Amino acid sequence: MLRSPRSHPTLARMSTVTTIDRLSEQNEQDVTLQGWVYNSRASGKIAFIILRDGTGMCQCVIEKNEQTEPFFGDVKRLPQETAVEVTGAVNKEERSVGGYELRVTGLKIVHAAGDYPITPKPHGVEFLMKHRHLWFRSKRPWHILRIRSTIIDQIRRFYNDRGYVLIDTPIFAPAAGEGAQTLFQVDYFGDPVYLAQTGQLYLEAACMAHRKVYCFGPTFRAEKSKTRRHLTEFWMVEPEIAFASLTDVMDVAEEFICSIAQRVLADHRDELIELGRNVEEIEAIQKPFHRMTYTEAADFLKGPKVKEYLERDLADKTARVAELDATIAELEETAGKQGVKQWQKDKAAAEAIDAREERSDLSEQITNIPHHVKLAADFQWGSDLGGSDETILSRMHDRPVFITHYPKACKAFYMREDRSDDRVVECFDLLASQGFGEIIGGSAREEDYDRLLARMKHEKLPVSEYEWYLDLRRYGSVPHGGFGLGVERTVAWICGLKHIRETIPYPRMMGKFYP
Repeated sequence: MLRSPRSHPTLARMSTVTTIDRLSEQNEQDVTLQGWVYNSRASGKIAFIILRDGTGMCQCVIEKNEQTEPFFGDVKRLPQETAVEVTGAVNKEERSVGGYELRVTGLKIVHAAGDYPITPKPHGVEFLMKHRHLWFRSKRPWHILRIRSTIIDQIRRFYNDRGYVLIDTPIFAPAAGEGAQTLFQVDYFGDPVYLAQTGQLYLEAACMAHRKVYCFGPTFRAEKSKTRRHLTEFWMVEPEIAFASLTDVMDVAEEFICSIAQRVLADHRDELIELGRNVEEIEAIQKPFHRMTYTEAADFLKGPKVKEYLERDLADKTARVAELDATIAELEETAGKQGVKQWQKDKAAAEAIDAREERSDLSEQITNIPHHVKLAADFQWGSDLGGSDETILSRMHDRPVFITHYPKACKAFYMREDRSDDRVVECFDLLASQGFGEIIGGSAREEDYDRLLARMKHEKLPVSEYEWYLDLRRYGSVPHGGFGLGVERTVAWICGLKHIRETIPYPRMMGKFYP
C-alpha cells in the first residue's frame, strides 16, 4: 500500500523546484520536479519513471540504496497518473526522453491515482473521445493542442502587429450572415435569435471606423454533416479591410498563412515530426500560392489529368491495403503469441489498431474514388465545388491554391458582383495543399447600395432586419473586403490530422457533446 504524502521523507538535499522544459539550464544541479507518472517500470534494484509535468517529459532513474530504500518499494507500484514530487540531480542523457534525466534522491506522493482508464494498452477513438478530459494528458493530443495554442498566438500577433483593431462581435445575431438553413435558433427572452455563423457583417461597420479590423471567437453552424471536416462549434478569425480590392485581400491571406506555417516550424518542428507530419510539406508553404478562377477549376476537373491522377491513386491505395493486410496479420500473431514479452504484445496490439484504422480509411477512399471520378467528369458550371472536388484540386497542387470568381448563385448575398461578368462574384476560397480542402473563404463586399439591395430582394431576405447593414452603403461606402479562417481546419492541415475532432479541446459534432 502506498504511503500518505506526510509519511515520505522531505527533500533529500536543498533543491530548486523547476519544470522539465528548463532542465537544459540546470544540468548537474539538484532540482525538484512536480508532475504525474506517465509510465513506470522496475527491474531488480533499479526503477524508471517517465514523469510529465505539463511542459514536457523526463525519465527519472531510481537506484535502490540507503537513501532511496524508504520509498523504493512504492516506486515499483506507482499507478499511472499518480501525482508526485521527485528530487534529484539533473543529468544530460540524449537517449532519454527530452534529452535529460533525473537521478532520484527523494520522492513524495502527492496523490495516488486509482485505476486510470487510459492505459498504455491500445484504445479505440470512441473510447478516447469519451474520455477526452483525460486523453489531454497523452502525448498526441498534448502536441496538437500546444501547436493550436501557437497558431492562435500567431493569428493575434499577425493582425496586432499590422495595425488591425480587434472588434468583439456578438454571438447572438438577429439574422443570418450565411445560409439560414445552418442557424442554431435560441430563445432570447421570448424573441428568436441565432448563434452567430460569422462576425463579418458587424466587422464591415467597424472597418468604416478603424479601416483595418478583425474579430476572433467561436462560431456555430447547424450543418447536418458528419464529415471529417465539420464541427458545429469552431473558432474563426475574420479580418476586414476598407479601401481594399479582391487582390488586396488575397495578398493578406497569403502572407497570413505563410506566417502561421513559419511560426509553427520555428516553434514545433519536433512535435510535428512526433505526430508523423512531413515537415517538407509545411516548408513548401511559400508565396506565391496558385491562383485559378472557378471556371478554370471546372475545366480542370473535367480534364484528362484528374482522371489519370485518380486512377493512379486507386492503384496505389489498393496496393497499400494489401500491404496492411499482411502487416495486421503479423501484428495480431505477435500479440497473441506465447513466449512474447507483454510490452511487445502491447506494442503489436497498438500498431495493429493503427494499421486497421488506416486500412479502414483507405478502403473507404477506394470505394469513393470511382464516384469522385464521375463527379469530376460530370461537373457542371454553376454548381458549388464539393468536398471531393476541393480534395482533388488541393492534392494536385504542391502549395495552397486560390479558387476565385464563383457563380453568384452559390455564394452569399454580400459578395461584390464582378463588373465584367455579372454571372460571378469577386470571391475566393483558399484550399490547403495535400487534400485538406478549404481553410479560408473571403470576398470583396458589394459596396453599391442599389446592387446590394437588389441582391437581398432576389434572395428574399428580410430587408428590415438589415437596415443597419444598408446604412453602411448609404453613408460613405467604399470598396472593402475580408475573409474568415477556420482555426480547426488550419490545425488539422498543419498537423496532418485525418479528423478535425482532434484539433479542438472539446469537439462538438452531430450527436456528440460529451464531455
